[in-house]
Amino acid sequence: MKDWLEPTGAVIAAIGQAEFPGRLSQALRGIAPFDYTVIFGYRGASRPLDLFDDFPKGKRRIFVEDYQEGPYLLDPFYLACTQPVSEGFYRMRDLAPDRFYQGEYFRNYYVQTGLAEEAGYFVDVPGGAVVVVSLMRAKKAFSAKEIRDFRQYWPVLSAACRQHWSDIEPSDGKPEAAPGPRMQDSVEMAFLNFGEGTLTPRERAVAEYTLKGHSADAVGRILGISPGTVRIHRRNIYAKLRIRSQGELFSRFIETLSAEGERG
Repeated sequence: MKDWLEPTGAVIAAIGQAEFPGRLSQALRGIAPFDYTVIFGYRGASRPLDLFDDFPKGKRRIFVEDYQEGPYLLDPFYLACTQPVSEGFYRMRDLAPDRFYQGEYFRNYYVQTGLAEEAGYFVDVPGGAVVVVSLMRAKKAFSAKEIRDFRQYWPVLSAACRQHWSDIEPSDGKPEAAPGPRMQDSVEMAFLNFGEGTLTPRERAVAEYTLKGHSADAVGRILGISPGTVRIHRRNIYAKLRIRSQGELFSRFIETLSAEGERG
């Protein structure tokens, strides 16, 4: 714990200054080593705001730029913010659905990151935003002791982040005239628009939970239908969209989001 005191002092001294995120990352690395830090601000209907990252250029394209174009809507960390989860420190495995590592978000996007582990602090900040401080490892997962140590740092990190990020604005830089829609509403709207005019409401729901990484059994439990009925809906979805796989379903979803962004 003594090794954390000096870096923590530097973190507190930097609140309100541009150096704050970097000093926070440095302090966290004093608890346990990791490869990358990224801090996203999630607020209302806005796409994630990159508050800080220390990725090299090639990695930043995958972790930040590609992510902001649409895959974030399927990210368990982002989706947890829409529920919302209680504040605290979580591993990706704590929040991911049952088939996340076999799902198309993982296979078509997340696998490109090359990560062995991602864990993050979820901090509610003024104005209804959520700041997520993600710690990423490329080669091996955090140990149980390292996770316990990161959780012990929660009181310092949460208080400092609330002070520093007390006025997050939407990523387009324009303040909202009135409180925006709940984050959950904006996510639901994105899935509602996917396949509009082609898919039935039930088929859109099946597509949504499939894209998020839920198995047929899990989708059936959520929607109150049998796994067999879920599989029938999936076949109908593929036929109507003229696709043949979940990979193509993921690609079509991202294409739809990109088209909507260009119209907006």
